[in-house]
Amino acid sequence: MAQQISVTDLDLPQLADVRRQLEEELNHLTNSFAQLKQAQTKFKNCVENVKEIKPANKDKPILVPLTNSLYLPGKLADAQHVIVDVGTGYFVKKTIPQATQHYTAKINYIQSNLDTLEETINKKRENMSYLVNVMQSKLSQQMEGKPIQAST
Repeated sequence: MAQQISVTDLDLPQLADVRRQLEEELNHLTNSFAQLKQAQTKFKNCVENVKEIKPANKDKPILVPLTNSLYLPGKLADAQHVIVDVGTGYFVKKTIPQATQHYTAKINYIQSNLDTLEETINKKRENMSYLVNVMQSKLSQQMEGKPIQAST
């Protein structure tokens, strides 16, 4: 079982190591948050794009995206169904309402993960702030020439 140690019991080099570790964790969590936000935005765009498909657009010319920057001309052959990427290279034919529901569920799932991640980030930031305060206190004690005492 892991033993807990108060940060006030650590010396400055140990506190600096803990700070570096917290900074790395915060950077990783912040990057993950940004990536989830990007994924959520992509799914929101998918919902908007699916809602744009109308029966009146059947057989009209469109640009078909092959990649994010490559489009080819085509025609909308079926205005009732779309092909949905469900992950790991699998595609499923769905109706417009089914596709909208699929993407909305993805958006909501990502939002719940974003909420949890945001709480974790805030807790890590609070820990970082507390750690910096302890470090500043110990530094000021050292500069005043007082012996550093551990508080319990």
